[in-house]
Amino acid sequence: MAPSTASVPSAIDVLRARYSRRLPAKLEDLAGPTQGTVDLPLHVAWSGRRSYHLEGSRSRMSLYRTVLAEGQREDLEAVLNRDLLISQWPVLRTLVSRPLRDAWETAFPQLAATRGASAA
Repeated sequence: MAPSTASVPSAIDVLRARYSRRLPAKLEDLAGPTQGTVDLPLHVAWSGRRSYHLEGSRSRMSLYRTVLAEGQREDLEAVLNRDLLISQWPVLRTLVSRPLRDAWETAFPQLAATRGASAA
């Protein structure tokens, strides 16, 4: 007898759960730099660019997008900065996958509250 499809989680639910397990306990745990250059380890930037300048908004946005998608909790806490994440979230949320966005906005309602604001 075939298993019921009702008990099988969707791909979106699986991804959302995977991202949720990586989240910091609180946004204040995001203590990354606000200036300078960040060089990502290979396990985060396994394909392509690894070095990002925080002073450039496009470079910073690309860095955050990569770390959000590929980083583990330790990477998120070491690279991302709470204030920069909040200020960039209105645009950044449109550049990441729905499961990733849902995981972050569910865990941190203050991010969802910034939807209508413009990124710095």
